[in-house]
Amino acid sequence: MPMRPPPFGPGRGLRRLVLRRAAHRYAARNWPVVPGAALAAGRFDCGDPGCPTIACHPALPDWERAATNDTDRITDWWRHQDHGVLLATGRSFDVLEIAGRAGRRVARAVRGPIAVAPGLRWMFLVRAGVALAGELAEHPSVVLHRGGSWIPAPPTPLPDGRVRWVRTPESCDWRLPGVDEVQPAALAALTYDRQPRQVWWPQNQPV
Repeated sequence: MPMRPPPFGPGRGLRRLVLRRAAHRYAARNWPVVPGAALAAGRFDCGDPGCPTIACHPALPDWERAATNDTDRITDWWRHQDHGVLLATGRSFDVLEIAGRAGRRVARAVRGPIAVAPGLRWMFLVRAGVALAGELAEHPSVVLHRGGSWIPAPPTPLPDGRVRWVRTPESCDWRLPGVDEVQPAALAALTYDRQPRQVWWPQNQPV
């Protein structure tokens, strides 16, 4: 099981700086960035007093339209608030998410950037635009994040730790495999998955 990463440091200012730098790094590669609700006292606060969502979610109601690579806008978003860093999928990349131990098996077998969130939620970044095989599309432990969806990117904090890279984009020279390159390993790993788990993040079901 992945170890919980160490905290950012004693102050929220440092956490905000680390998150802003990560957002700029992704934007520099044309990965559309969205500010996430800030984690405070174990829940996520997007600033809307009527918002019922306490789990990770975008800080903007029109997040899909607002997702951007603009450095000035990103700087402004993180100027006073330690937002999580969310990445809009379906543009520069899709994400194949696999929950549980099966995701770890897949990570050992495939190339490309891989992130993992607490609770063994494995996120495999792949080239956009390829559909899942039928067996994977119907599996409860698998979702393909495409247009209309997002993922929390490292180093976004979550109540049980933070999202981290298992294999960084830099180590792969920012090259992404096709989802068809990941599917065989996923199918093989899920054959032995006796405890399938639901993978949805709140309010980000892909279209």
